[in-house]
Amino acid sequence: MAEHADHPAYPVGLRLSGRRVVVVGGGQVAQRRLPALIAAGADITLISPSATPSVEAMADAGEIRWERRRYRDGDLGDTWYALVACSDPAAADAASAEAERSRTWCVRSDDAEAATAWTPATGRSENVTVAVLTTTSQGRDPRHSAAIRDAIVEGLRDGTLAAPHHRTRAPGVSLVGGGPGDPDLITVRGRRLLAEADVVIADRLGPRDLLDELPPHVEVIDAAKIPYGRYMAQEAINQALIEHAKAGKAVVRLKGGDPFVFGRGMEEAQALAAEGISCTVVPGISSSISVPGAAGIPVTHRGVAHEFTVVSGHVAPEDPRSLVDWAALARLRGTLVLLMAVDKIGAIAAALIAHGKDPETPVALVQEGTTAAQRRVDATLATVGERAVAEEVRPPAVIVIGEVVAVGPDSVAPPAG
Repeated sequence: MAEHADHPAYPVGLRLSGRRVVVVGGGQVAQRRLPALIAAGADITLISPSATPSVEAMADAGEIRWERRRYRDGDLGDTWYALVACSDPAAADAASAEAERSRTWCVRSDDAEAATAWTPATGRSENVTVAVLTTTSQGRDPRHSAAIRDAIVEGLRDGTLAAPHHRTRAPGVSLVGGGPGDPDLITVRGRRLLAEADVVIADRLGPRDLLDELPPHVEVIDAAKIPYGRYMAQEAINQALIEHAKAGKAVVRLKGGDPFVFGRGMEEAQALAAEGISCTVVPGISSSISVPGAAGIPVTHRGVAHEFTVVSGHVAPEDPRSLVDWAALARLRGTLVLLMAVDKIGAIAAALIAHGKDPETPVALVQEGTTAAQRRVDATLATVGERAVAEEVRPPAVIVIGEVVAVGPDSVAPPAG
């Protein structure tokens, strides 16, 4: 690329649906870029001996194929697009050289000038994708690209297209609820704080597509808590928040749903307060109401349910650590919404039935709610345990128990009163 440095890059939109894409390296760069490639429908192969927990989760979910090894010559055969994001310079050079020989467009995370393609700063507003590349006499300027991208996207969202002044965040921590998964369901304030962050500590259940919009200088720390897999202990997360804030950074703790709904947000706020660090809490849309809504289930409905109760199902009813009064819940006539309960739903259903709940009570399991992968599985309290296993329902999923499950646009109107 050096001999062509005086020429601007030619912008183009790649249609990668069903086409082979190879990503070399499973670290932070891959974590940030993979969601957009998945959303584009690419047939993705990841080549890396290791990966972050979030990237591993993508492989476990079948969104990508992961070959757990180092790059070998020939790996880019029949490849339309390659992203080289590994920490081994020799492997990066070899993959880049193969891409050059095979005429495969190749992005290099370690050396943009050695690449044949650059990743623009991208943003989305409804059905518009904005991609910005800027160059100076010294080369690329990713921060300038990100600032222009942000101005355009914000103008599209508020209907003005007026470029605002660049804002910088004061040091401190913002606990941001990212909503149930759809990146459009984060609050305007949460998105703005993300755009101003120096460091983002993100959960797997946060809206991962938003990470692709972050400028390259933003440090992304993976705090994914994969069920029964690798995790970053809460104490380590607290310490990371404290250390980066004390280093003068603007830190965003990006969570799924709402920070205070089974999100340990108060634990983090308390840890920050003990260190005298300012903390801003940005509420998020909780999956307990948004996911049922996205699946066509109202958690309350006139004449059907006058209340709904949200319960964590990560501890089984018979477990002595359980703080839930399952007998009392069984007596309620309203809606019961369970979070983090996929593997315990059989035991929970049995406990509710044992305490008097009708075995024919409708149940819905909504997996990956509000995302493109959303699906709904219906059952009854008597059959939900078997159905969850037979249908291979996996976290994250929201489980709704109650008569509202049978309510929909075509159901009978509620009685007067």
